[in-house]
Amino acid sequence: MILSRIKAFYYAIEFVISVVMVVFLMWLFSSKIHAVRRFWAKTQRWLGFYSIEVVGEPKPDTQMIMINHKSMLDIVVLEEIYPKNLCWVAKKEIGDIPIIGKILSIPKMLPVDRSNPRAIVNLLKEAKDRIENDRVIAIFPEGTRAKGNKLLKFQSGAKVIADKLDLKVQSVVVVGSDIMDAKKFSFKNGKIKVIYLNQIDRSDESWLENTRSKMQAVLDIERQKTDIN
Repeated sequence: MILSRIKAFYYAIEFVISVVMVVFLMWLFSSKIHAVRRFWAKTQRWLGFYSIEVVGEPKPDTQMIMINHKSMLDIVVLEEIYPKNLCWVAKKEIGDIPIIGKILSIPKMLPVDRSNPRAIVNLLKEAKDRIENDRVIAIFPEGTRAKGNKLLKFQSGAKVIADKLDLKVQSVVVVGSDIMDAKKFSFKNGKIKVIYLNQIDRSDESWLENTRSKMQAVLDIERQKTDIN
């Protein structure tokens, strides 16, 4: 436990410093923002001493990906391995943090003000703009980090964006990113597994709930494998 807390302390300091550095580099090399982010994400794997396993592949015509959320490493890992320029839907509060908040504004991510009932209108407009610029929307449908092994209820935002803009959506299951636990302030070495599922059939009105069930089934299988080993 003490060792994991030391690692967490080390990684927390390293992470904050690296975010400040990547903000500066994105500002300095404004035409290479995606490349800067991918290099930063790769250095986090080197410095965090974790490995990545990928199962399946991202479909080239996907316009939005839906990912389960356990820790900040979900974002870091996808930033490294996803071939296209991701545009993350994030809480507006992150963008309000001095300097570090520029991690949203410089690469034109999608901050959401949850207290504003009209936020979805602006979100749709901005999401459409990013897609037209060949970016892929990345969203955590749970809305926040889940505890334990069960997915939280999926929020309606992902469905509204996909249906209103008629997007091709692919779900992604991330397993093992809880080696970083912000609440317990611990960090362990380990492997993070990224599983690309099939593109989602949105012809069924219940596609969001169906997708959650499929993602949960994958998580249950992976947990069983871990328990056996």
